[in-house]
Amino acid sequence: MKTTDQTIQQIERAIRKVADKFPATQEASIFTDIHIRVNQETGELVAFDDDDREITRVIIEKWINNQDDGFYDAVAKQLRKCIEREKKLVENMAVIRPYSFILEDEDKENIAELYVVDDDTVIIDPDLMEGLDKDLDDFLEKLLKEE
Repeated sequence: MKTTDQTIQQIERAIRKVADKFPATQEASIFTDIHIRVNQETGELVAFDDDDREITRVIIEKWINNQDDGFYDAVAKQLRKCIEREKKLVENMAVIRPYSFILEDEDKENIAELYVVDDDTVIIDPDLMEGLDKDLDDFLEKLLKEE
C-alpha cells in the first residue's frame, strides 16, 4: 500500500489532536492508553481512550475499501512513522506513564503495539528486529560449543 503525502498529513493531524486532548501543561492525572482503530471499508481512523471515549476521527481516503492482505501491517508501519515524527508531542502528553498507542481493528482486536511512552521501556520497530531470534540462537549455540 503506497503512502501519500495526504495520508501522512491526515495521520499526523489525528496524532496532534490526540495530544491536544492531553496538553503537557495539565497535571498528569489520567491513566489511559490510546487505542487507534482503523476500518478497511470506511477508511476511518478513530482514536479512543481506555473508557472507549472517542478522542478524534479522520477518514483516510486511500484506505477506503482497501482489500490489501497486508493492510494492517502497512497501516501499523505508517502510524509508527507518524508517531515518531510527532514524538515530542506524544511523549509530553499529560497521561500517567507508561502509556501506549495501540492499533486495533474495527472489532477492537489488538493488532499491534505502536508506541510505548515510558521512562524505561522502548518499543523498537519490528522491521529493525527482523532476524534477531536467529542471530541470538546462533550466538547462544556458538557460546555453548565453546564451553
